Amino acid sequence: MNWCLKGLSVSIRRLVLDSLKPRETSIIELSQALCSVKGVEEVDITVTEVDVKTETIKLVIRGANIDYDALSKVMNDYGSIIRSIDEINVVRSKTTTAK
Repeated sequence: MNWCLKGLSVSIRRLVLDSLKPRETSIIELSQALCSVKGVEEVDITVTEVDVKTETIKLVIRGANIDYDALSKVMNDYGSIIRSIDEINVVRSKTTTAK
């Protein structure tokens, strides 16, 4: 997602998420689906806890301009929920306007 503020554009470059997913959801399939989201270039997933029906995972997502809403939708489509955003990196740049 890209926010514009008086000629400036703010883009998400990196997210660290704490998430809960069903055990039957493969982290390989989830990471590939997340990597197909607009603006995402790299996805790292680490399983941090395993329960009977769920796994707690830490996701590190990198890209030039991550679409957070699309990312959240893919997570939801795979039965995963974002419990918290533990880190975020954004960058501000000037927008160019067509003449």
